[in-house]
Amino acid sequence: MRWRFAAALGLGILAAGGAAWWWVRVPFAGFQDPTFVDIPKGTGTRAIAQLLAEAGVIEHPLQLWLARWMRPGARLKAGEYRFQKPASALQVLDRLAGGDVFYYLLPVPEGHSVFDIAAALEREHVMTAHAFLEEVHDPRPIRDLDPQAPSLEGYLFPDTYRVTRHTTAGQLCRAMTERFRKAWQQLGPPQADMHAIVTLASLVEKEARVPEERPVIAGVFLNRLRLDLPLQCDPTTIYAALLEDRYRGAIHRSDLASQQRYNTYQHVGLPPGPIANPGLDSLQAALHPAQTAYLYFVARPDGSGRHQFSKELAQHELAVQQYRRGLRKAQQANGTGRVPGAKPPVHGNGSGTGRAAGTARANFR
Repeated sequence: MRWRFAAALGLGILAAGGAAWWWVRVPFAGFQDPTFVDIPKGTGTRAIAQLLAEAGVIEHPLQLWLARWMRPGARLKAGEYRFQKPASALQVLDRLAGGDVFYYLLPVPEGHSVFDIAAALEREHVMTAHAFLEEVHDPRPIRDLDPQAPSLEGYLFPDTYRVTRHTTAGQLCRAMTERFRKAWQQLGPPQADMHAIVTLASLVEKEARVPEERPVIAGVFLNRLRLDLPLQCDPTTIYAALLEDRYRGAIHRSDLASQQRYNTYQHVGLPPGPIANPGLDSLQAALHPAQTAYLYFVARPDGSGRHQFSKELAQHELAVQQYRRGLRKAQQANGTGRVPGAKPPVHGNGSGTGRAAGTARANFR
């Protein structure tokens, strides 16, 4: 009699074990759209199992306990996890043990301003643009590098960053400024006026479309600095409008006439600070500008992204006329009124004198 009972018990255990083995291996999804589960630090297995079950990631909290029993060495890691397809309890456990937390890849290209970065963060629902812009207006993270910096603009180094929905603006800004520090060290670090160099590099970054033109553009800017000529740099006018929340995608006469300090049509010298975040090549160009006699440049009408550089105003005015003819042809061809890869010429003083740079100092060394 006893052997029958033992046999029945053994079969029952085997059956239960087989059912448990199957139960933690069968894929399950109790959700329609991708779902997120946030596991705070210090959360125990029971609470994690309950969170997963409530989110429809596993069918029952007991499944996670069984999976842990089968993986006794597993250590579940805190973080936010995204689930978007059916998975077994063992697969879920393996993801949590591996720390497969969800993150966004945030690409920050060279020349992006804080406004561009803020828009990207809000678009990906990482944080609000307002929260990020509030943080970048505090320059303390780089105060030791640049005591004159009005904000973190220019020091949020272009790269690709991992962010989660819990990344704070402060955490992201620290990561980006730390990346700038490493890049600056990679440059020497040069014994130079960092504030002026980074500001000039930001202008070069916004103007240049062809890499080899960066040192030449920096040289043009410096030449105009020495002569106390205004930069008449379109990107600074756009940035001034952005700061006053009045930029609508095109430069208007009112923008050119604005007395905002970043508008280099109205103020001689570099703007008060960078207008974008330059990459390594533009920083190099600002540190090592080309030795040139050019004072003007305007986009070529061929769509190559290159510029026509001129030493004399008369030469430059001819180049501007060529560019305008290119605009008209482009408008007739595709209705856009823009030459692909080109930027519009400057019309700040009515004579089309072109773009250049300026600050009271002509030498940043």
